[in-house]
Amino acid sequence: MSVPDVLDHLRRLGMSGYEAKAYVALVASGRPVNGYEVAKRSGVPRSTVYETLGKLVARGAAYELRGTPDATEYLPLPPESLLDRMRREFDGSVDALRTALPAVAAAPETHPIHNLKDAAAMIDRAGDVVAGARTDLFLSIWPEEAERLRGPVAAAAGRGVEISAVSFGPDTLGHGHVYEHRYRREDLGYRLIVVVGDRREAVVGGFGDGAAWGIYTADPAVAVMAAEYVRQDIALQIVAARVGAAELDRMFAAEPGLLRLLGRP
Repeated sequence: MSVPDVLDHLRRLGMSGYEAKAYVALVASGRPVNGYEVAKRSGVPRSTVYETLGKLVARGAAYELRGTPDATEYLPLPPESLLDRMRREFDGSVDALRTALPAVAAAPETHPIHNLKDAAAMIDRAGDVVAGARTDLFLSIWPEEAERLRGPVAAAAGRGVEISAVSFGPDTLGHGHVYEHRYRREDLGYRLIVVVGDRREAVVGGFGDGAAWGIYTADPAVAVMAAEYVRQDIALQIVAARVGAAELDRMFAAEPGLLRLLGRP
């Protein structure tokens, strides 16, 4: 990982840009250094370097070593200790806010719904739905997207969430009850995705030709309908396995109503 990446991650964990640069300079020095040297190594302006070091000391990320009144040097808190402390503080804040935020939140006047305009946004929001599930998950998914959600799905399985999925190809989720779809509908020209958590929120969309589109919604009516879509698709795969694929294929080929629904003449 490059130094700019390290600085970016430290900023994400709450350090200012100057604090992150000063801390990295202290760690890289390998010995106590004064403010002038920190400024020279880090690029933090000399006019603000002592204020920045003071903030690091206040947060426990660095220590002052006073030799004489005019000679103060600084040592960093070792990286492993700093990260352990940050994790404890972060986890403590999350636990506190889990109770505090719902207590101050107003009931929504409408159920939220918003567009998802690219693949990253779609996968991130689908991951949020998976991470928020406490009871059950329903997924209709292709291997490409399933692989990217494998980690959150594994975590959901680990906390006892019931997972039911239909996969348009080999199973890459690796958890839950996964049924491979016999009728993949490649003719659509895109890959559909449906992810429903606890039948209260859902991501529905598609991927194709280098683009992606979809929605997130917490409207329970839409979430229940999306879950039912997945449940019915899974039921079809179970029926196909029971009556035999050849018999189901003959039924699809001969039944006008099924042909109409499939868009075949």
